Amino acid sequence: MTSALHTEDLIRRMTPISIPASEHEGVVALSKQIAGDAVTHKRPEQVCIIIGKGGDPTPIPDSVFFLFERIVEVLARGDAVTVVPVGKELTTQQAADMLNISRQFLIRLLDEGKLPYSKTGKHRRLKIEDVVSYKEQRSQTRRAGLRELSALTQEFGGYDPEDK
Repeated sequence: MTSALHTEDLIRRMTPISIPASEHEGVVALSKQIAGDAVTHKRPEQVCIIIGKGGDPTPIPDSVFFLFERIVEVLARGDAVTVVPVGKELTTQQAADMLNISRQFLIRLLDEGKLPYSKTGKHRRLKIEDVVSYKEQRSQTRRAGLRELSALTQEFGGYDPEDK
């Protein structure tokens, strides 16, 4: 039970969660079971339920099922998942964790005006949408730089066509 409590704590802190290797096979099997017909991308005619502590079945609404299906699909691929409510304000540590940078570096970005924030008392808070937008913009900038570097390397003969 300690592991489940630890995982719940990580989820509440919006830490990316991945499955342990010992559970991978089961998650892959679950993903295949709930995926439906992969050829037509149709959900099988099934009703999914959760059995409560008292044994009472509760149907899972389609919107929750599709979210669950997507989470299982991502975990089955071996990727991590973070669940973050839209409109959520993050602490500087949560934002730094999400961007995979140090909190001190994030503070520098805030002071330079590269990310908007608000203050609650003396604490800075960032909107999740702003952090996600910054992360995407940073990824696009990195990809563009990588493409440019690859093109320059190829232009100056850095790639040998026979190495392919």
